[in-house]
Amino acid sequence: MIDFTEEQLERYSRHILLKDVGIEGQELIMKSKVLIIGAGGLGAPVALYLAAAGVGTIGIADGDNVDLSNLQRQIIHFTPDVALLMSDNIGQIIREYDFVIDGTDNFASKFLINDACILEKKPLSHGGILRFTGQTMTIVPGESACYRCVFNEPPPKDSVPTCSEAGVLGAIAGMLGTIQAAEALKYITGAGNVLTNNLLTFDALNMDFRKVQLRKRNDCPVCGQNPSIKELYDEEQAVCDLKSRGH
Repeated sequence: MIDFTEEQLERYSRHILLKDVGIEGQELIMKSKVLIIGAGGLGAPVALYLAAAGVGTIGIADGDNVDLSNLQRQIIHFTPDVALLMSDNIGQIIREYDFVIDGTDNFASKFLINDACILEKKPLSHGGILRFTGQTMTIVPGESACYRCVFNEPPPKDSVPTCSEAGVLGAIAGMLGTIQAAEALKYITGAGNVLTNNLLTFDALNMDFRKVQLRKRNDCPVCGQNPSIKELYDEEQAVCDLKSRGH
C-alpha cells in the first residue's frame, strides 16, 4: 500500500476522482512497469502521458538516431537509457514489464514485438501511422487476436511506401500515441474495455474513425492451437510502417 503524500494526492486528484480509477487505480499505476519500444513519433507522446500519469517505471528501447526530419512529430528527442531490441534479447527485456507499447516504424520490429509478447504472455498495444492515417489494437495473449492473426507476415520488401517516401502529418503521431497511452492506463487499472479483438483506424483528413472487429485465428502461427513459431527470429527489415493492409 502506497502512503500518498499531500503533493501526490493533489497531483493525481483528477485520476482519483474517477470512479473507475480512484486511489486504488492510481496506486496500480504508480506500481506498474511499461516498456515503450520506439521513442519516435508514437513513443514520445506515450512516454510523456505515462510519466504524467505517475507510471512507476517507464522503459524506452530504440536503436535509431534523431534526424532533423523527425522533429515535426517527435516531441521528445532524448532518453537516458536507449537499447536496441533483437530476437536474442527482447524476451529477457520485456519479461520485466507489465505492459508493452509498440511505437516502431517497420514491419520487422512489429512482428518481432508481437511474437515476443505472445511467448512471454505480455499485453501489448500496437500502433502504426502513415500520411494522415493511424491504426491501433491491443493484444492480450491467450485472450485476443494478435498482430499475426490479422496480418500473418510482413509484406514483400519494397512493396509498400515508407514514411520518408509518403510523408506523415506530425499531429497524427500525437493522436495515436495518446490513444496507446490510454490503453496502457486502462489495462493497468482495469477501467473500461481495451481494444482487444478490435482494430481502430482513423483518417484525419476527414476525421473519420472506424473500429473493425477481429477474431483470434486457430491457425495463427504464433498464438494458434498448433503454433509453428516457438522461437523468436528477426524478419528482414524494411523501414517504416504503413496503413494496414486490407483495411
